[in-house]
Amino acid sequence: MVKKIVLAYSGGLDTSVAIKWLKEKYNAEIIAFYADLGQGEDISLIKKKALKTGASKVYIEDLKEEFVKDYIFPMLRANAVYESSYLLGTSIARPIIAKRQIEIAKKEGAEAVAHGATGKGNDQVRFELTYYALKPSIKVIAPWREWQFNSRQSLIEYSNKYGIPVTATKEKPYSIDRNLFHISYEGGILEDPWQEPPDDMYTMINPPEKAPDKPLYIEIYYDKGNPLKLNNKSVTPVVLLGNLNHLAGKHGIGRIDMVENRYVGIKSRGVYETPGGTVLHIAHRALESLTLDREVMHLRDSLITRYSELVYYGYWFSPERKAMQSLIDDIQRDVRGTVRLKLYKGNCSVVGRKSPNSLYSQGLATFEADDVYNQKDAEGFIKINALRLKLQKYRKDEQS
Repeated sequence: MVKKIVLAYSGGLDTSVAIKWLKEKYNAEIIAFYADLGQGEDISLIKKKALKTGASKVYIEDLKEEFVKDYIFPMLRANAVYESSYLLGTSIARPIIAKRQIEIAKKEGAEAVAHGATGKGNDQVRFELTYYALKPSIKVIAPWREWQFNSRQSLIEYSNKYGIPVTATKEKPYSIDRNLFHISYEGGILEDPWQEPPDDMYTMINPPEKAPDKPLYIEIYYDKGNPLKLNNKSVTPVVLLGNLNHLAGKHGIGRIDMVENRYVGIKSRGVYETPGGTVLHIAHRALESLTLDREVMHLRDSLITRYSELVYYGYWFSPERKAMQSLIDDIQRDVRGTVRLKLYKGNCSVVGRKSPNSLYSQGLATFEADDVYNQKDAEGFIKINALRLKLQKYRKDEQS
């Protein structure tokens, strides 16, 4: 029998309806948990709304520092990008929410946890894989897989009927997910992949057409693959990312419109704004190009697709992700130095990089006269590497 349920509460349409529905369905005490990951919402209103809708208790916790330091930064050290475009802003938020949700369930003696993710999407998998990884015996309730509602429009009608305040409307029915790393838009008017998103939809990023006409130059300092300074000023991870969001967003950087492959097998269209994350990704790769051995870099690059899939699918707490992270972080020991970038009209260009651990040798790379590299040595190198190609051709000629 379920007496207490801890709900991952966002204050949005789905979870607002879920409080009332769970209370009626299970006749249980509903504890709402809101994780502050930088959504920029009025926390006092969130709490009032949850209590008014039927929650007996509300946990509101500021997890921003942990989110950036222990989730976003490790992911950026891995250069994770799903299907060559998506920087995984929603994906990486789910494990920290679910982890804290389980901790609250243990503290409150709750038998069950619940979330507002749909039965078609990725988030249900991400939440539940984390639940089971951290507390295998927990009961999981997913209202979207049980209740009678079959669309967001039906949820809007239900909420209107019972006076539940929501932000989704018939005019703007798309789903929005925001945190300090990004904001995503899905569903509703975006379900037609041919339809251009409306200009008034975007939140974090200026259209490039409206970006400043003068470029902005910035510098980011890294140590062990982590950004520590912005324009030579040491700042906390949250402040650094927040400042980069503002600067890059002002200059129109970090907008992605893509059709992606969900883990459940459905293609979906997602529109994402990731301004600061885009800059950090570009800067990090630039510094790695200076400091990483070629074969080490290529080995790490071979892991990017798999690592990104693990984050996207919800396997943050899996043994394979942890093992890959250990290798990646070991590789990052020498990724130290400064990258200079130019932000202009939607573009982030690397215009300089320097490092005390640089493997770049101007003496070896120069096209001018040098006494370091004997160019005749290349002849033997090429002939040895051409040997197998020559043998293939000899054999074919003999057989023809």
